[in-house]
Amino acid sequence: MGTAAMSESKEKAEVNGTNGFAMPPFRLPKFALPGVLGEFSEQGVARAREGCEKIKAASEDMAEALRETYSGNARSATDYGLKVIEISNFNTASAIDFFVQLLGSKSAADIVTLSAEQARKTFDTASAQSKDLWDLTQKLATATGEPLKKHVAKVLHQGN
Repeated sequence: MGTAAMSESKEKAEVNGTNGFAMPPFRLPKFALPGVLGEFSEQGVARAREGCEKIKAASEDMAEALRETYSGNARSATDYGLKVIEISNFNTASAIDFFVQLLGSKSAADIVTLSAEQARKTFDTASAQSKDLWDLTQKLATATGEPLKKHVAKVLHQGN
């Protein structure tokens, strides 16, 4: 069979409405949806649209919460880092002053007195520095938690 025979059978299939195997092609039946089904379909589409809008709004709220959290963390981390540098500079300067005073001491009694004073100052300073760092750590925790807590509560409230 050549191409003439193929095109001839193709024409026959098209003419009598079969697909070459003498079977009618499968087609979905065409019918009009009754008014009730159309309304249900429209209501379903409306609910789906409303759900998508709620999800979009919740997603935007959470993105905003993450932005606030990140910027709060960045500020708090910067403050903490600057405080550590400040403490380090102060402690270094204090140690150098102590060694200069030790070098200028004239007796063993002076060395003992200077050492005792330095130990007391170091303890007091370390206590104050620890308190400052603890306060900054609490500030960081609050800066991290509050925006998330606020936005999650808002999203959960909207969902109800």
